[in-house]
Amino acid sequence: MKVLVLGAGDLGTEAGLRFIAAGHRVTAWRRRPELLPASFGTRRVDLGDAGTELPTIDADTDIVVFTPAAPDRSEEAYRRTYLSAAHRMFDALARDGVDPKRFLLISSTAVYGDAAGGWVGEDAPISPRTATARILADTEALVRERASAPIVLRLAGIYGPGRNHLITQVRDGAARTPGKTVWTNRIHRDDAASAIVHLCTAVRAPDPLYLGVDHEPVDLAEVQRFIAAFLDVPMPGPGDAPVNRGGDRRLSNARLLATGFRFAFPSYREGYASVLAGEGTRHP
Repeated sequence: MKVLVLGAGDLGTEAGLRFIAAGHRVTAWRRRPELLPASFGTRRVDLGDAGTELPTIDADTDIVVFTPAAPDRSEEAYRRTYLSAAHRMFDALARDGVDPKRFLLISSTAVYGDAAGGWVGEDAPISPRTATARILADTEALVRERASAPIVLRLAGIYGPGRNHLITQVRDGAARTPGKTVWTNRIHRDDAASAIVHLCTAVRAPDPLYLGVDHEPVDLAEVQRFIAAFLDVPMPGPGDAPVNRGGDRRLSNARLLATGFRFAFPSYREGYASVLAGEGTRHP
């Protein structure tokens, strides 16, 4: 099949490589296509630049994967990168008469509200608490409205090769252990990329919405303790620690598992052990 990856950063590039490994053809659009693998077809495109016309989309495009990454967390950057870019993309698909079999949007679990530490699944109502989360929700609604076969994959806490913020904090002694349970949800970059390929190619009739999280929501202090033990450094001391963006909740991956998907890194333990061992590469 022919796959178009929009905004091919680290996650989109990894997904593209996995599509190619499975025998599919990949074209990727991004602002700096020279950074993409030679196995990709590439186009230099800034989806957030409303002043430029988008390239012609190949008529045989079967799958579109939209993996936007805003340059910062401002409302303007999110609107340009997500909502405005999605509008432009659907206009281009209509212009070129292309109706892909799957259109997958990478969104975020930030659209959920607070659940007081309770479990949340796909059927829970959303309650975006920030302007950026509301833009994500609006982009999801646009995809459901305009795509013939929409899939929204809401990811939480992507980590993996080169994503070392928490590791660096623990190693350097800058991390602080919160005085209460702070539930965190995460997914390794490689599992997120595999889930994209799986939902687009291996599921006959996918649902329109999935949560992309591993098996084990976990208290932030437990993750800090694991990293500190691996690095043989002191456990972070008590103090103020950042809480989850959008609210306190534990997220379920039951719907994704029901499709037959299997995780390479089912919890933070396997995932952080891999990262700490220096395995994998972050794509530029």
